[in-house]
Amino acid sequence: MGILRRLSRWMETQDHMTHIVAGNLAPGFSLKALDNKEYSLSNLMERGPAVAAFFKISCPVCQFTFPFLERLHKRYDGEGATFLGISQDDARATTKFAKEYGVTFPILIDDEKSYAVSNAYGLTTVPTVFLIDNDGTVKVSCTGFDKTALEQIAATLAERKKVLLAPLFRPDEVVPVNKPG
Repeated sequence: MGILRRLSRWMETQDHMTHIVAGNLAPGFSLKALDNKEYSLSNLMERGPAVAAFFKISCPVCQFTFPFLERLHKRYDGEGATFLGISQDDARATTKFAKEYGVTFPILIDDEKSYAVSNAYGLTTVPTVFLIDNDGTVKVSCTGFDKTALEQIAATLAERKKVLLAPLFRPDEVVPVNKPG
């Protein structure tokens, strides 16, 4: 986060809303993935909604959240939906994170020097997850781990794909309602 944004937050002159909320238009972006393929939000929107999850590899809440995002990906990705991780770390460390947490969906790298995309989204907390509809409107926006928001993403994607909604969380799992990032 830039020094001016930190200073304005400290002085309480900045709006307390720190990320794009549901109903807003998602800022466009184009980033390279770990496999060097370029991903553009505008191109992805032609296929349908996108789930974009911003994270840092050292964040324990990100580490907790990503296996659940992978479950969503396995169930609802493909025709009509795209899942993306957007890392605020370098490619080597991010590749290790993806392997360790079983992430198979594309992971893009937000430049560590400028965090251009993270800043465009006004992020101050990770993980932050967005469900962006194909018209560019944010349908779900959550920071930290939010069980209800992940279930809302699952329900929205199941409805769009016209498939039966599968439970995201197993009955034998102890999953908190939320974990702040």
